[in-house]
Formats: sequence, C-alpha cells, structure tokens
Amino acid sequence: MSTERTAGGSNYEYVIARVRSRRAALFDDDDYRKLIRMGPGEIARFMEESEYESEMNALGARHSGVDLIEYALNRNVAKHFDDLLQWANGQLYDYVARYLRKFDVWNVKTIIRGLYAGTNPSDVETDLIRAGEFDDAFLDQLLNAGSIEELVELLEPTRFGDPLAEAYAVYEDEGVLVPLENALDRAFYEDLLTGLSGEQSRAMELYVEFLSAEVDFRNLRNAFRLARSGADLEPSEYYIEGGKLFDADEIRQLARNRDQLVEFVRSSKYGDDLEAGLDTLEAADSLIEFERALDAALLEYSGRLSNRYPLSICPVLAYVLAKEREVDNIRAIARGREGGLSTDEIENELVIL
Repeated sequence: MSTERTAGGSNYEYVIARVRSRRAALFDDDDYRKLIRMGPGEIARFMEESEYESEMNALGARHSGVDLIEYALNRNVAKHFDDLLQWANGQLYDYVARYLRKFDVWNVKTIIRGLYAGTNPSDVETDLIRAGEFDDAFLDQLLNAGSIEELVELLEPTRFGDPLAEAYAVYEDEGVLVPLENALDRAFYEDLLTGLSGEQSRAMELYVEFLSAEVDFRNLRNAFRLARSGADLEPSEYYIEGGKLFDADEIRQLARNRDQLVEFVRSSKYGDDLEAGLDTLEAADSLIEFERALDAALLEYSGRLSNRYPLSICPVLAYVLAKEREVDNIRAIARGREGGLSTDEIENELVIL
C-alpha cells in the first residue's frame, strides 16, 4: 500500500465520476441474453466490439475459443481495478486497496479447489484474477504447489498463514474444504474491519456499513455450506465477526432451517432492500441457486447504498461487485456454450437482477 497515495485528501468526486463512466459500459441483462444464444466464436467477436477490444486483440494470437475469452476477462478486470487504485488518493485509496485484497482470497480459494479436485494448474490459472496484493511471481508459486499442505506452508508468511494452519488440521480430519475457505474469509474480513482507524467520519461509517452487509451474506453462505457438507462442524465456530444481521448463537439456530432464515432476514434491516433477492431465496432448491440468490441480493443492496450516498465509497465498491458479476456471467455463458448446455441451463447459472 503506497504511503504516497494515502497522504492528502480523498478525491471522491473525481473517482466516482470515472466509476460512473465505467459502470455505464458494463454489459446489461439484454447483453447476457444475446450472448447465451451465441457460440464461443460469436461471443469472442461480440467482446471484440465492446470495451474488451484491446484485451481480445492482444491475446488473440496466443489463445482462442473459451481460453481467449477467459484470459481477456481476467486481464480486463485486473486493469480496471488497478485503475481504481491509480485514480484514488488519500483515505479513499486506503479503502479501495484494502477491499481489493478480496482477490487474494479468491485466488487462494481457486488454487485450493484445483488441488482438491486434481485439476491441471494451467486450467486453474484461467480463473485467477490478478488484482490483489499478491504479485504475479508469488501467485505462480502458489499455482505450482504440489499439495494443499504445501500451499498452506507457502502462505505462512502472509496474513492468512496462522488461520490456514489451524484450519488445515480440521481439513485433514474432516476432508472438506469449508474450514480452509472460511479461514480465508475470516482473516480477510476481520483484518479489514479491525484494521480501520482514524477519525470516525461519515465516509468511514459508510465503508463499515457496506462491509458489514458483505460479512452478513458471507456468514449466510458459510452457514448453509456447513449444513449441507454433512461434516461434524459447528456453524457458530465459523462465524465471521463484523456483520450486524445475527450473532454466533443465532447462526447456530438458523443455519439448518432455510424458511426460518429467510423470514429472519425479511424482518431485518435488509428486508425492504432485499425483497426481490429474498423471493429468489425462497424459491431456491439447491445450494448453488441459494448462493446465486445471495450474490444478486448483495448486488441489489450495494446499488441501493450507492443511490442513497452517491458521494461516498459505496458507488466505488458497488462497481467492483458489478464488474465481478459481469466477468462471472460472461465466463459462465462461454463455458456453458462450450459444454453444450441449453440456454435455460446457462441462464440459471447467471446472476441477473
């Protein structure tokens, strides 16, 4: 984190104006519905005529088909998030830099899942988003780890070292990834929230409010994963501090009753903002559908915060979530078309508001 960039005042007006311009260029739901009916070659041509043009042209000589699409997506998203850091000054830079560490978590989780499934590292690499603090050399080192144990050892000097070491012992006993993935989430969010210092300004309050909402939805996701895993794990032990929706005792009671959980959220402070997402939650019959509904609900909530507080950190972080959604949706469409899924099956994979 650059001390030069954190010195001086925050430049919210400038950064938010740039973010609004970038957000206007994101694909919308109509674009996704067009892409669903295209093959990988047509999707690539569609992207060449969009703001992905430079990445598609730069990578087109080395890659083709779905590989080209995925490498272009990841290069593009890393460029956009690096731009955020280039634009921001003062405390705003600090807020954004801290939040973008989530991609270190994403990358480590992706590599862990690849090792668990025995996936070729070259296939895992296409899912990495090089937008966090870990540099390319260290990410490549992690990518080439021969086992989950070796990966945990490589991460020992980082902020994730101690939590992962403790979680690895549980993973060895239970054989499920939930303890490792939860350890990464807890380390990220708890460090992110407890590390905030300085004057308790309105900007700081909004940053914490946004992060608290994300922690609440991460706790929901993890509780259901634990319940579905069948492992002998106590949900309250995997509770992440910093949310406001419920405490560790409440999550223990709610984790295994979806209907009760939905009603609990509906009567909470998120109820009005998340009405559409909660309707989807009630209709979700699988864990994957449930998690997709959570993603849509968080997007909806972040959009509402951005509208209420337009001159704040909220529009910037909401843009990060929206850009992630675009990349995930395009990747799901390309892989679905390559895998021969029907348009309905692909559409069910998308986060569409």
